[in-house]
Amino acid sequence: GLFGVPELSCPEGFQEAQDKALQESEQLVQKACSTPPGPETVMIFDQLSDALCRVADLADFVKVAHPDSAFREAAEEACRNVGTVVEKLNTDVELYQSLRRLLADEVVMNSLDPETRRVAELFMFDFEISGIHLDEEKRKKAVNLNVRILDLCNEFLSGAHLPNKIDKHILPEHIRYNFTAEGNYLQVAGLHADCPDDLVREAAYKIFLYPNAEQLRCLEELLASRNSLAQLVGYDTFAHRALQGTMAKNPGIRHKSFINTLIMKIFFRTLKDFEIMTKMKMKLNPQNSKLMPWDHTYYSGILRAERYNIDPGLYCPFFSLGACMEGLNSLFSQLLGISLYVEQTQRGEVWSEDVRKLAVVHETEGLLGYIYCDFFQRHDKPHQDCHFTVRGGRLRENGEYQLPVVVLMLSLPHSTRGAPTLLSPGMMENLFHEMGHAMHSMLGRTRYQHVTGTRCPTDFAEVPSILLEYFANDYRVVNQFARHYKTGQPLPKNMVTRLCESKKVCAAADMQLQVFYAALDQIYHGKHPLKKSTTEILKEMQEKVYGLPYVPNT
Repeated sequence: GLFGVPELSCPEGFQEAQDKALQESEQLVQKACSTPPGPETVMIFDQLSDALCRVADLADFVKVAHPDSAFREAAEEACRNVGTVVEKLNTDVELYQSLRRLLADEVVMNSLDPETRRVAELFMFDFEISGIHLDEEKRKKAVNLNVRILDLCNEFLSGAHLPNKIDKHILPEHIRYNFTAEGNYLQVAGLHADCPDDLVREAAYKIFLYPNAEQLRCLEELLASRNSLAQLVGYDTFAHRALQGTMAKNPGIRHKSFINTLIMKIFFRTLKDFEIMTKMKMKLNPQNSKLMPWDHTYYSGILRAERYNIDPGLYCPFFSLGACMEGLNSLFSQLLGISLYVEQTQRGEVWSEDVRKLAVVHETEGLLGYIYCDFFQRHDKPHQDCHFTVRGGRLRENGEYQLPVVVLMLSLPHSTRGAPTLLSPGMMENLFHEMGHAMHSMLGRTRYQHVTGTRCPTDFAEVPSILLEYFANDYRVVNQFARHYKTGQPLPKNMVTRLCESKKVCAAADMQLQVFYAALDQIYHGKHPLKKSTTEILKEMQEKVYGLPYVPNT
């Protein structure tokens, strides 16, 4: 069965796994409600959370990554069903009262260790943001809104990846080969941001981002539903609800002033970056030198390559996947006393034959957990690099530690007959980044799975992964593993220096784009009803904050 779960040897097994989890959760709810206030209350709540997460987290991965549509659909159904139960439990008054009795008992609370006290407070926080204080009718409404939001999120994300079709005769013949042909139509499945042909990038941008009425309806309903939920449970806006419990705390004056300060600090440097990109475009394409949104990624890449001679083709031979994994193994051994070992998988344990299972072993503490590496491109697999928690770590009732299980998903090219899988510098950095998440999951050995690994404030979750990127850009680290796959020659120091320096080129424009996304997000999830349509807000913010013109009909 998938991940060694016997029920999941076939899609129907999700129903069985889900039924088991729901049965276990019912028993734990009864136990929690009848247990006197004490540390055992927190332990039961954590067992309850674990029973549901073990199915929901696993299904959350399978629904996006499994090559078999029957598995994906069964996983999505399990996700929805378990998610609905979670929302109902978050508004269960009797369950809430059992936790409230604990938190109200000063003597017992003072006797708890800091970790147990913190976890109890976090469970209470889940009740509060779900509307436990409301009357029964409003609590039901909150549950229904949460379930609807879950469905809308899935619908919107699925729609965002769908290709757009266009009559092939609309495009000039000489660029049609860049897109997938389907009879008299061409499929445009992405932005082709790195294509050297300006016309291809322009066509891809305008076609792939052409307005889709269903997507717009879905987005508007999603934003309205999030706002309704936030206001129902007592928050001014969804932004206030979402940021509660993070390091940022709330989207107040300080938060807005932070974004405005960022805009002011980098705006003039961004204009300078755009000016340099425009000159480059003028040099390469004198007929059409106006810088457009589809040019940013391409021309900033050209500038980096030209100024520092960092053509990815020069670097890839030094970054074979094997060398990079050896580099990570060596780094973890030196920093953390940890080694990675490839483990043989059982029949049906993995969803694709090229998935590898790594055991993470500490020199004194032994086995810490497992990382499943789903690294290679395949049909229907999302083009995104990400880390999934499949099972959280926790101290079991019998004193054994439940080992964490995670998946790292990348989209690397397969090896060829003449060469192993070779990574560009960007791919290598992404591998280090995602492995930072995996190590966070392995090393966050908490007593309770509710706070294990990356189950932490969302704005802190990126800290360990970004920290690991710094190691990927340090010659002292890179020198230990970057070897030419044919000659064994180490990557010269001046090439690493050039690569690091190149990251500063157009850094302001890259940051400005992120600030634009952040500012847009604040408005979409701020005061409702929105004063304009989501597209009109996008146009206004793009021109105000980003600096490159909005393109009509996108």
